[in-house]
Amino acid sequence: MTAGEVNRAIAAGTKVCLLDVRTPAEYETAHVEGSVLMPIGKLDCAAVATAAQGAELKVLVCQSGIRAGKAASQLAANGQSGWVLLDGGVNAWGKDGLPLVRGRFTLPLERQVFIVAGFMVLLGVILGWRVHPGFYGLSGFVGCGLMMAGATGFCPMGILLGKMPWNQRGGTCCASGRCGG
Repeated sequence: MTAGEVNRAIAAGTKVCLLDVRTPAEYETAHVEGSVLMPIGKLDCAAVATAAQGAELKVLVCQSGIRAGKAASQLAANGQSGWVLLDGGVNAWGKDGLPLVRGRFTLPLERQVFIVAGFMVLLGVILGWRVHPGFYGLSGFVGCGLMMAGATGFCPMGILLGKMPWNQRGGTCCASGRCGG
């Protein structure tokens, strides 16, 4: 569902549950007003059911849409259907000029993964060239990890970075929050 469609539903008075599955730090940086934070790593299906009770439209939100898709799969596997994804996530919401609640800036998790992966590849090349050819294996290892993440949507580096302290500051998990008024 596009950002415009969700916004029109909210404006029309539809009871909408916006469940944001990003990290607390990402949520603190910018989120859709009225969204409830439940990081995908701490997704509690019972709390989600409580938060979404009474909602006519249930929307999963992340930065770009990837984690929301994973959350939808997790919820469906636990008997919770009817969730739709916000196409393009918070990025699309902002690009459409729709209002976001803004706080302190933190690099999005995807960009953190790109930075760490790029650094590890570069380090492997430099160490392989200057110290020992065996260090080229580090670059190959990271490359394989990136291919696996792209093919499966499972990114261990992203999960690890999501648990880092700088990604935990800020917003709290609103498991007791309610969507849809």
